[in-house]
Amino acid sequence: MSEFRAEKRVVVSSDARALAEGVAKRFFQRISSRATDGKTTHVLLTGGTAGTAVLQAAGESDARHEVDWSRVHFWWGDERFVPSNDPARNETAAREAFLSRIDVPEANIHPIAAADSGRTHDEAAADYADELARFGTDEQAWPRFTVTFLGVGPDGHIASLFPDRSEIADTEHAVLAVRESPVPPSERITLTRPVINSSRRVWLVLPGSDKASALGLALAGASYHSVPAAGAKGRKQTVFFVDEAAAQGVPEELIDPEF
Repeated sequence: MSEFRAEKRVVVSSDARALAEGVAKRFFQRISSRATDGKTTHVLLTGGTAGTAVLQAAGESDARHEVDWSRVHFWWGDERFVPSNDPARNETAAREAFLSRIDVPEANIHPIAAADSGRTHDEAAADYADELARFGTDEQAWPRFTVTFLGVGPDGHIASLFPDRSEIADTEHAVLAVRESPVPPSERITLTRPVINSSRRVWLVLPGSDKASALGLALAGASYHSVPAAGAKGRKQTVFFVDEAAAQGVPEELIDPEF
């Protein structure tokens, strides 16, 4: 059990608001230290209720004024392939909640093309792979992500990688066009598991009792084909940030009270 805990940490907050504020605080601590050292930071954002709540908390924090945002780049783990003015877009929520409230250069924001961009679904996915490659390294055709945020659906999906579908098993591509998604909207674009798992830190945010089952399966080592969240793992750190409602049934020895 101790070896298992070393791989994945569980941090429990009292409720969804405290959870979002706690994750935002840790985010600022991480990127502030890197910016102070003159390092460039790449961050992979997520959408959904949990991801947006974290960005909302970050956008309301005074700590946002203490970061040199010129050294921080923002990307998305997935996007709904809908028109640019559609409120369902993850980019729209991120800009409203956070990006519009910080002094980040527009060139450091890397959105996925919208359905009304003049690019087809497949072209938009290919374009994003090309954009990632512009910031790639000798080892990989994408940036070194310092932090990757992931929401987790009640079915255990992460980004737009859904259970028992081909996308979760794809290791040949960095970005995929997703069709007939089991969760609307039906057309999406997602990064693949190799890209997500190349991040130094993967932070999964799971508030609510409806996430308790997915959390339990992910911690129990379920197949990532059936429970994609079980296959999310950062190179240095993997943390499940949850509230008390989601933490029902989590063994006490898996909870890290000091992180």
